Order: sequence, then C-alpha cells, then structure tokens
Amino acid sequence: MRAASIIAASFLLAALGLANPAGAAGKLKVEGAWIRTPPPDAVALAGYAVLRNSGDAPVIVHGANSPDFGAVSIHETTEADGVQRMQALDTVEIAPNASVVFAPGSKHLMLMRPSRSLSSGAAVKIHFDTNDSDGVDASFIVRDDAPGGH
Repeated sequence: MRAASIIAASFLLAALGLANPAGAAGKLKVEGAWIRTPPPDAVALAGYAVLRNSGDAPVIVHGANSPDFGAVSIHETTEADGVQRMQALDTVEIAPNASVVFAPGSKHLMLMRPSRSLSSGAAVKIHFDTNDSDGVDASFIVRDDAPGGH
C-alpha cells in the first residue's frame, strides 16, 4: 500500500515537472501598440499590437484593463459565408518564441467607454493579465493610421 502511494506521488511530481520545467518562463513583450483616432463621442474603440513571447514557456493572456476605459476585453473578428462576426476570447495563448498579431479584422482589444477624449498622439496605458502574476503594461499610441501607413 505504501509503495503504491510512493509510486503515485512520484508520477504526480514527474507530471508537474514536465508541465513546467524548472526555469521555464514566458516573457511577453507588446510591440507596435496603437489605437485608431476615434470620432467624437465614440463609446467603443479597438486596440492593436503584436504580442511576442520571447520566453521558453507559453504565455497565456487572460484579460486586460486600463484606467482610460470602463472595460477592456479581447475579441476576434471572423468571417463565415461572407458575414463578419466578432466574438469575445477568454484567453490567447502565445507559444514560446512566437507572436500573435492583434490587427484590424482579426484579434483586437475592445476598448469600451473611454474616460477621456483621445486625440492623435495621445498615449494610453493598457495592462495585460497573464499567467505570470505580474502581467505586462503597454503604452498604446492613438494614431490616424496603422504604423507603417496600413
């Protein structure tokens, strides 16, 4: 009986070790972060960026928030039968040494109820909640066009 318990505990510890090898960590970087300049009195905006994981373990983004918005959520636009639909995403997983692009017509941050007027050149702080307890802060720049003029 005791031997069976020791074997079961050994398998459990081994499984936990394989799930998160010692020293493995994800490292999220947010690059090219921007928000399109909104029209006056807009109540919903979208945020775009490249989320890059330069670590050796997956990063899971499970939310975002900002003092400049009443609510921030992660969404994805998809197209089926010629109809575009937007749906909320609970999480976005970024594999080690990979990136996920948040761009118009794809994944994006839905930024609801801005608390201040945002004009071109303004900076907005957005915090990404991740499986790392600290998460990551990013500065999003309000722009008339996407970086690179797209």
